[in-house]
Amino acid sequence: MHAASRATLDRLSADLDNTLTGSIEAASAGAQTGADLFEVVELLDADRTLRMALVDQTIPADRRVGLAESLLNGKVSATALEIVSSAVRSTWSNTRDLRTGLVELGRRALLRAAGAQGQKDRVGSELYQLARLLEKEPQLEMLLADRLAPADNRRDLFAKVLYGKVSSITEALALQVASRPGQRPVEGLDAVCDFAAALDGKTVARVRSVNALSDAQAEALGQKLEKIYGSAMSVHSEVDTSLLGGAVIRVRDEVIDGSTAGKLEKLRRNLA
Repeated sequence: MHAASRATLDRLSADLDNTLTGSIEAASAGAQTGADLFEVVELLDADRTLRMALVDQTIPADRRVGLAESLLNGKVSATALEIVSSAVRSTWSNTRDLRTGLVELGRRALLRAAGAQGQKDRVGSELYQLARLLEKEPQLEMLLADRLAPADNRRDLFAKVLYGKVSSITEALALQVASRPGQRPVEGLDAVCDFAAALDGKTVARVRSVNALSDAQAEALGQKLEKIYGSAMSVHSEVDTSLLGGAVIRVRDEVIDGSTAGKLEKLRRNLA
């Protein structure tokens, strides 16, 4: 994202946080706000002329805002309309940055709502597990990533997979990922998982181990990794019996391989 767009997004993010702070009711309203912002993104995706008009700095700001409000008034929440109006009044380097900004603001609103409802950890865990599910089901991910298929079809397919298995906030975040063109769904879900942790000042630690980690083990591991990386950790784990023993930990782009399989492979290379 270009510098001008990032400055706009940072300001809008702070404004959104202020709007959703102060009461549980205000924060919980973020779920509707987030869903509405995702709907606005879908509207922009379908109309290139509209996207261009809303970022065109040669058009007076009041006219850009008027255009957005004429399309959205009565169709989205007051908070979502205020955010979009403020976004349209601001400077964006291009239409892609506007779209990316509205997606991030929608995610932020939904995750703030999850925090207010005491579901933040659950949502983060569900996003992580969904990404791992798609890794194990490449055919499903291929269908969700098919650019030629309408976004509604991809969302409907994923909705059937998600139905009754995850929270409503996780579902909204995941379905929006499935509708994004040109992005692997696994990478999109992992990005939202990282974003959720970052909102709490944390870094995601992805752990594969032979046996499931207990809560105490996950907490102890998080504390050790915090000392190493200088950041609070959000530990997400999965069982991988192919490791034979031990665990593999990934933090950002760094991998710590303490698995039996990894040690055997290293031994083979040394003996070769």
